[in-house]
Amino acid sequence: MKPWIPLAALALALSPLTVLHPIRVSGHSMEPALRDGDLRWAVRAWASHRPRRGEVWVVAGPHGPSVKRVLGLPGETLSWDGPDLWIDGRRLEEPWVVHPERNGAGRQACGAGYLVLGDNRPDSQDGRTWGPLPGGSLQGRLLGSGLAGKPDSR
Repeated sequence: MKPWIPLAALALALSPLTVLHPIRVSGHSMEPALRDGDLRWAVRAWASHRPRRGEVWVVAGPHGPSVKRVLGLPGETLSWDGPDLWIDGRRLEEPWVVHPERNGAGRQACGAGYLVLGDNRPDSQDGRTWGPLPGGSLQGRLLGSGLAGKPDSR
């Protein structure tokens, strides 16, 4: 057998991992859509489309990789008052939020970045304190039913 054949076979077997990679969910910030310990697949950012509102992405947050939902897009301003989230003055319907934040208010301009939030707002460290993340911080889009929300045309 030619020596390159096993190497070519191994490269071919591993090639899907260049586009897809497994992600283990850590924490409770995305419950109930994602639970602590869930194993999901993500499409690497370079192989995916630009982030759309409502999609769940793996992000490089200030404390390491995290799984969050993209809600604020470049150029938008988000504000929140208790459980309500507003984008440029329009209230956002969030069917994925079962555990809303009851307290707190704030405002965040996305600038050229993306604002990401957890679905379980009382138990989520996210863009409300981090601020918007640059596009390069979004590492991969999670695949799976029930995660997409309502895609936005932007």
